[in-house]
Amino acid sequence: MRIDLLTDPIAGLDEALAVADAFDEVLVAGLLRPQKIAGLTELADAVAGSPLAARVAEAAEKTAAGAAGEEHFVSLAAARIAVFGSVHDAVLARLVEATGRPQGEESARQASEADSPNLLAAARSWLSDLARAGWQGIDHDLISGSTQVISALLAEPGSRRLAVLLDGFAAELAASCPGAALERVPTRRWGDLWSRGMLLTLPWETSAISTVTGRLLPLGVDLLEHPTAAQAQVHAVFEPEDGTAPRLVRANVTVPKPDTIIGAGIWQLLRPHLSLLTALSEGRSMDLAGMPVTAEGDLLWQDEKARLGEPADAFSTARVVLPKAVTPMVAPLDRHPVRIAVPVFLEGYDIEGDEDEVTFTFAGNRLPVETDRIPAAGPLTPKAVASSSACIGLVRWDGGFRLQPLAVETTVRKKTTAVHAGAWAGGTTDKAGVKAEKAATDAAAVLRERAGRLLRK
Repeated sequence: MRIDLLTDPIAGLDEALAVADAFDEVLVAGLLRPQKIAGLTELADAVAGSPLAARVAEAAEKTAAGAAGEEHFVSLAAARIAVFGSVHDAVLARLVEATGRPQGEESARQASEADSPNLLAAARSWLSDLARAGWQGIDHDLISGSTQVISALLAEPGSRRLAVLLDGFAAELAASCPGAALERVPTRRWGDLWSRGMLLTLPWETSAISTVTGRLLPLGVDLLEHPTAAQAQVHAVFEPEDGTAPRLVRANVTVPKPDTIIGAGIWQLLRPHLSLLTALSEGRSMDLAGMPVTAEGDLLWQDEKARLGEPADAFSTARVVLPKAVTPMVAPLDRHPVRIAVPVFLEGYDIEGDEDEVTFTFAGNRLPVETDRIPAAGPLTPKAVASSSACIGLVRWDGGFRLQPLAVETTVRKKTTAVHAGAWAGGTTDKAGVKAEKAATDAAAVLRERAGRLLRK
C-alpha cells in the first residue's frame, strides 16, 4: 500500500469540483430566472468535449434566458453527474494505483424499460419545479406536491429506488422550510439528490446479473444508523470455485427501525435477513452456490444459497487474499466520490494524536482516521484504534483520503488481539453487548404490545 500516492494532489480535481460548486450556487436562487449565469456556462464548458456537449450548451443558454423546460434541466443534471463521475474516476484510479490491486473490466449492460412512465414524468415535473424555485424559494406547498407521487412510486417495486430518494429528499426540504429563512444551505448534498433524482426518472441501462459459486471470506461490516432505518454492508473477498482471480464483493441489508432501538440492539433487526452476519462475528467463511451478483460486486443475498463454512480469520484474509482481489467497476450513475469505500489492510504505521483525533503515519505520509464512523454496536473503540498495530478499513474520500476502521489488531494483556466493529453482529457474550441487546429486546416487546393494542382498536 503506497500511502504517498494518497497524499499527492490529483490533477484537475479542484477545477472539476469548482465547476460543480458554481452550478450548485445557481440552484440556490433557482433556475427560473438565474442570477449567476457563470455557473451554467462553466458547466457547459466542462463537458464541451463529451457527447453531452450540444445538449448541455443548449440547456445552459435556454436556462440563462429563463426559457428552459424539463428536458433542459435533465441535461444540466446529467452534466453535473458527469463532472462528479470524472472526480470519482480520478480518485478511484489513484486508489487502485496505491493498493496495487487489479481493476475489473467494464461489463456489458442492458437497457431497462420504465415500469411507470407517467409516475416518472410526475416525479420529473416536481423536481423541475424545485429547480425553478431554488433552495431559497422552497415552501411547504411546493414540497407537499411530492406526497402523492412518492406514495405511488413506493407501491411500484421497479421505482422503489427513486421513491426512497425522493421520500428522504422531500423530508429534508420540508424540515428546512421556508428556504428564504435558511442561514446555511447544504448546496452540494441537495444538488446531488436533485441531479440523481432527475436521472432516475429516465430509463437506464443496467448491468446483467450473474450467479457465483465459491467461498466468501468476510473482512468487516460497515453499520449505518438512522432514527428510522439501519443498514449493514459486509465487505468481503470472494474466491470462485473455478479458480479464477478473487474479487471484492459486498452484501447489504437495510431494515426499518424504531428510534428507541440503538447500539447493539440494531443487530436483532438485521440478523434475520442476512446469515452472513453470523459468519462475520464467528470468524467463519461462507460457501455460496448460485448466489446472484451484479457486475459491480453487490451480492443479491439469498440465505438458501449460502451455508456456514470453515473458520476464516479476517486478518489472514486481508494479508494473503486481499492483495490479489479484483476491484470491480462502478455503474455510471453511481460514480460519485462520496460512494467510494475501498477495503485495505494496513500495518507498520505510527500513530499521531489521541483517540479523539487519530492519524496513521507512514514514513512521513499521514492518513487521517475517521474514528467518529466507528459504530457503538460493537467492541471496536477509538481507544483500540489509537493503540493498534494493524488495521482493516475502508479508504474513503472527502476532500482528501481518509480511513474508516473496520477491525484492528491491538495488544491486550501482552497478547495480540483482534477487535472487530461487527463482532456482536451474530450475538455476543460481552457484558456491554448483552446489556444493550436486552434493552433492545424489551423495547421491541413494548412496541409490539402497543402496536397490537392499536390494531385491536
